[in-house]
Amino acid sequence: MSLREIKPGNRGYLYVNSHPTGCRAVVDDMWRQTPDPTGDDRPGPVTLVIGSSAGYGLAATLVGLRTHRMRGLGIAFESPATERRTAGAGWYRTARTAELAAETGADFTFLNGDAFSDEVKDEAVDQLAARFGMIDLLVYSIAAPRRTDPVTGEVHHSVIKPIGTDYRAKTLVFEDGVPQIGEMCLRAADEAEREATVQVMGGTDWRMWIDALQSKDLLADGFRTVALSYVGSDITAPIYRAGTIGAAKQHLEDTARAINTRLQGTGRAHTVVAGAAVTQASTAIPSIALYTGILHRVAGDSWQTTVDQAAALWNRLAGDAGLDVDDQDRVRLDDWEMNPEVQAAVRAIWDRSDTDSIAATADTSWFRDQVGRLYGWNVPGVDYEVAAETTVPWPTPAPCGI
Repeated sequence: MSLREIKPGNRGYLYVNSHPTGCRAVVDDMWRQTPDPTGDDRPGPVTLVIGSSAGYGLAATLVGLRTHRMRGLGIAFESPATERRTAGAGWYRTARTAELAAETGADFTFLNGDAFSDEVKDEAVDQLAARFGMIDLLVYSIAAPRRTDPVTGEVHHSVIKPIGTDYRAKTLVFEDGVPQIGEMCLRAADEAEREATVQVMGGTDWRMWIDALQSKDLLADGFRTVALSYVGSDITAPIYRAGTIGAAKQHLEDTARAINTRLQGTGRAHTVVAGAAVTQASTAIPSIALYTGILHRVAGDSWQTTVDQAAALWNRLAGDAGLDVDDQDRVRLDDWEMNPEVQAAVRAIWDRSDTDSIAATADTSWFRDQVGRLYGWNVPGVDYEVAAETTVPWPTPAPCGI
């Protein structure tokens, strides 16, 4: 037991600690947003979610558990609490997700480890084989700063940079809680940086997961796999889709086609283009904070949360809505964001945005609060003056058949 009074410690959008009670409340709030269970009482698809503790991976896990009765395994890479620091926010979110799964009777477990490693792949494959035999669905949702190649041992580091030319990016910053417009000059990436980012954020590891599962004959007939991606606006294109991250996303899409060739008609792979969201990954990208704050103001009631989008994706995967794809074979969840009228309104505000007007034209306070929620802070109803238990165990799977 380790009860502590915790205060938020952050530099900009990066928090060095998380709040267990707040993280639990965030998961509960997301759980309430998920649609009610379907009328069919049969067990849901056996699913492997890689990146189940945050962002769209967490949302897909919660919707899969509550609405579609999925079974299977979630994988995350989270740090436990120490004498000096709290556990990572994803650790606490996973602990609560496991409790909710148990309450529904779901046969779903969690593995903590580096999904890029052969060791975690082997352990996951063994668990799935022992518990379920075959899997129906793999959701791949990883955003990481580095990846160690399990074959060569080389450590690749991703960078967020434009390609071709330098780029001056508008940024949203807060000085003593007051929103201000700043500017950041980003140097163009060299070829080594572009390639390293592709190695981390592209489709290489996704394909290796398919290979690991296929080598053990664990892919059920009609198997499907999806990898989460993003396209975004032409406003953010220089630093996103036309930058190093965009090169990685293009590799992800190319990998989907390669996986389809490997599956030879026994299954299908697709990338899923999600809409904008406030995630731990997106807050690291210059311009995204300002863009998202403006977009949230413009979109209003049409704004789609990660849970909204995960529910739409699951409906398509379950066959309720059909798996419509675009001309590049991608599943699109971003129509609300890419609506031409929405984009025109965002562009108009973006072009004239300055420190004097930004608080009135963008949802800056909302954005700042959303960033805090990623770590369990700024959650309504949580008393942050009360000591919280920081030493929370990683969920232990029940024996097979329980």
